[in-house]
Amino acid sequence: MRRFPDDLVQAQQEWSATYRRLAERPGRTELRRRLYRLSTAVLFHPYWQERGRTPAAWAELRTLGREGSGRRPAAVVVGG
Repeated sequence: MRRFPDDLVQAQQEWSATYRRLAERPGRTELRRRLYRLSTAVLFHPYWQERGRTPAAWAELRTLGREGSGRRPAAVVVGG
């Protein structure tokens, strides 16, 4: 398991929560703007400059974001 910086995990958690809120209330300009700012914060975080962006790291960060925003991650089925 990777150790992500707290501010990166926080931004991903806020992104997940904002995305859900926007899905529930489409067309909310303030939510779209917040999602855009959070996307930028996550995508261009200095962590990625040091470690590189890999699909596995993205998946792990997204899982942490969903867990911390009050939503359980989807179950993973292996070998089925």
